[in-house]
Amino acid sequence: MTPPSASAAPGSPAAAAPAEAAAPLPPGTEPQYVIDREIAALHTAAADARTAGGPVPAHPGRDFAPYRSTRLRHPRQPPAVLDVLRDPETAELSGPAFGDTDVTALDADLTRQHTGEPLGERITVTGRVRDRAGRPVRGQLVEIWQANAAGRYAHRRDRHPAPLDPNFTGAGRCLTDDEGRYAFTTVRPGAYPWRNHHNAWRPAHIHFSLFGTAFTQRLVTQMYFPGDPLFPYDPILASCTDPRARARLVCAYDPEIARAEWCLGYRWDIVLDGPSATWTEEGR
Repeated sequence: MTPPSASAAPGSPAAAAPAEAAAPLPPGTEPQYVIDREIAALHTAAADARTAGGPVPAHPGRDFAPYRSTRLRHPRQPPAVLDVLRDPETAELSGPAFGDTDVTALDADLTRQHTGEPLGERITVTGRVRDRAGRPVRGQLVEIWQANAAGRYAHRRDRHPAPLDPNFTGAGRCLTDDEGRYAFTTVRPGAYPWRNHHNAWRPAHIHFSLFGTAFTQRLVTQMYFPGDPLFPYDPILASCTDPRARARLVCAYDPEIARAEWCLGYRWDIVLDGPSATWTEEGR
């Protein structure tokens, strides 16, 4: 499913919004229609650029204005140059080291990491990690983290007044097999509020991290669930201005993955590069 663009969102308040005040509103207090208008303008500009034959960006813009905080957090200096030929360990001095023995089957089942069952809708998420030629990426470390079923992270900085689940931490990892497959069992995360603008809510999503062959190659992205009504209103998803790229961030329900009377199943494949690459949060 392709999330509808903000400019065509059914029921979007953008079309019927009142005139904006002359003075700009403080960040985080703007109503949804202000964000909708900005997203629509940027999507239209991107579509016009594609029609004119311009290049399709490989990643979302680091300074996508409707995503307010990214303007304050994204890198503004060029990447530091490391002389890895002179000192090959330079790139790894601050990076973690992982081995096959560090990853167990329990790491990939987020529902069995505590003494009790977590609350929520149990799901399995699986797919293949491939390169642009369709070749499987074997032995790749894949990590995920997510909110619980109530939309709250098990993190001290998450102050959302939703219940914490003592039986759900929301983090897991696995290694891809010889066919590039990964698989996680978890619970479907809930939507949660964030302070990008007034009454802003994030669609349900799971964060994915892939480490490549070195820590400096790490890629981070997000997977979304089909049919979420919050798609048109989310500036993070909207920062993918190519509708085909947005569609690639949405998993698909697959009854062949679902287990009878146990869990629903979703398939989400990850392509690391090329024209069909899964968009990642470069430089976030």
